[in-house]
Amino acid sequence: MRNIFLFIRRYLNFFIFLVLQGVCIGILVKYNRTHEAVFSNISMEATGWFNKQYNAVENYFRLKAENDRLVEENNALRNMLSSNFGGPDTTKKFFLDTLVKDTTGKVRRFTWLPAKVINNAISSQTNYITLERGSKQGVRKGMSVVAPGNSIVGVVVGVSDNYSIVMSLLHRNSKVSSMLKKDNNAGSLEWDGKDPLVLTLRNIPKSAKVAKGDTVVTSTYSSNYPSGLLVGMITGIDADPSSNFFTLKLRPATNFSAIQYVYLVDNLMYGEQKQLEDQIKQVNQ
Repeated sequence: MRNIFLFIRRYLNFFIFLVLQGVCIGILVKYNRTHEAVFSNISMEATGWFNKQYNAVENYFRLKAENDRLVEENNALRNMLSSNFGGPDTTKKFFLDTLVKDTTGKVRRFTWLPAKVINNAISSQTNYITLERGSKQGVRKGMSVVAPGNSIVGVVVGVSDNYSIVMSLLHRNSKVSSMLKKDNNAGSLEWDGKDPLVLTLRNIPKSAKVAKGDTVVTSTYSSNYPSGLLVGMITGIDADPSSNFFTLKLRPATNFSAIQYVYLVDNLMYGEQKQLEDQIKQVNQ
């Protein structure tokens, strides 16, 4: 307290000067319109600047509450997006086999069911693909799977109510009857479990005129796939002198690392074909 009184005593004359100066300025501004206008402009500028700075500080401290509000609003909007809603695909597409006819005309042989890929693997020796379509939507074991470009993908090996599992063409146990497109010489398509960009076609007779760049398609002997679907292109030819067959290396027509949607192919005549073949086998046993 003593220091305060000493400070006031020391600077008393200066404080009195400031008070008198303020009184003089007030009298000058009050009774002189020119000075009043100038002072009013200066005070408005000063007041505006201080208000701007105050609002900036206040807005800064309000940012957290504003961000929280925006997060809640964005979350509510995201939950309203149509992409959050979906269900198993129940649509169908039909394919007529023009080679199968009777007295009434064409006979339907294949039904195509679109499906979305929700899981896919290409890095192991036993690769599988998961589809968002199951038994409730018409899927059964043994159905073949085809990419949108009419290239083969695999065969269904497991089915639940709303999902199905496909054994990819890139699986050690995968075997598909395939043939050269230009002359129909057929062989067995396999994968050695190594390079996902290399398939192997075996048992093509050496009498066939084979060249790099030739196209390989599914054969008429395949019970799962319709004939003529793309398998791949020949990139290598191995003519083993101890065998009467070629071993061909193929680049698959399907880009397995970019599959998004596929078609499940249902052979409507497969049951009849399988039943007849089993009957003949039983008779010959």
